[in-house]
Amino acid sequence: MPDRDRDAVVGWPEGYPAELVTEVELADGRLVRVRPIVPSDGPGLAAALAGADAETLRLRFLGWQPVLDDATLRYLVEVDYRWRLALVAFDSTGGGVGIARYEGRPGEQAAEIAVAVASDWRSVGLGSCLLSMLGEAAVARGIRRFVAYYFVDNHDVEALVSASGLPHRSQVSLGVVESQLELPLPGQPGPQSQPLA
Repeated sequence: MPDRDRDAVVGWPEGYPAELVTEVELADGRLVRVRPIVPSDGPGLAAALAGADAETLRLRFLGWQPVLDDATLRYLVEVDYRWRLALVAFDSTGGGVGIARYEGRPGEQAAEIAVAVASDWRSVGLGSCLLSMLGEAAVARGIRRFVAYYFVDNHDVEALVSASGLPHRSQVSLGVVESQLELPLPGQPGPQSQPLA
């Protein structure tokens, strides 16, 4: 995960949604600063992936070993802030502790999501907070549904989907769960978490 909030000083990229920059207090009282990703977050993201344990990478990338060449890294940190968006959480020292992203396409109402939280920042509501903020940003940009893919043994993501407060429908194929989470229409409050029939 990215290391510093340097771009706040030198200026944001074109189209940067500064309204999404915020500070959040977690369940254990720790504060995190959340903001959309910027290109200079690349080295921090690369370091976080390089330092992640094998099981975290297996669960996050569905068994695929990510290859972080320059083109892939640029793709991950250079987003358009509408159809592709990533929110990054930083601790009080500026170290990255969580990231949530959606990947959509122009004209489509569904986007694939992924959430990753540093091991010592789990179980305090950071993943849920990032998912909620990502959902609000997506709704404002015309996205109506999130799709998450995860292994059936990834109970952290299963719990995150269940606790999201969004109606969801899941199906399993070859050990991989596909969960579709319906986002509220603009101006409507998020519904209570209930699986769709």
